[in-house]
Amino acid sequence: MRALAVSFCLLAVTACSEKSPVDPSPISRELVLAPGQTSAIPEASVSIRFERVSGDSRCPGDAICIQGGNAQVEIQVLRSGRTRPHILNTAESRPIVDQDLTIALVELSPYPFSSRPFPPEDYRATLRVSR
Repeated sequence: MRALAVSFCLLAVTACSEKSPVDPSPISRELVLAPGQTSAIPEASVSIRFERVSGDSRCPGDAICIQGGNAQVEIQVLRSGRTRPHILNTAESRPIVDQDLTIALVELSPYPFSSRPFPPEDYRATLRVSR
């Protein structure tokens, strides 16, 4: 019994002497990116690239539609030499999680109007990156 008590005390002492792991610093940043543009987040050792918008079927602002439609925003998360593709949707406000980061699509502009078409390079994706 005495040996068990001594062992427990030794474990408790060594546990207290160790440094506790430090949580990574919080991140909360909004990025506005054009297609093909990359933005670095140094404190997370990551870069985010807005590849393109695919399948923009959002209801034009000057039309009456039965459904709101959707646009898919394709991004790449570049970290430690590895690239991971992700798709964010305007119809869903569900963010993606890439390791310790959460990335949400805040806005995709411009909003389509049938009377004013625009080239794909005019898109701007506002992304919120947090940890």
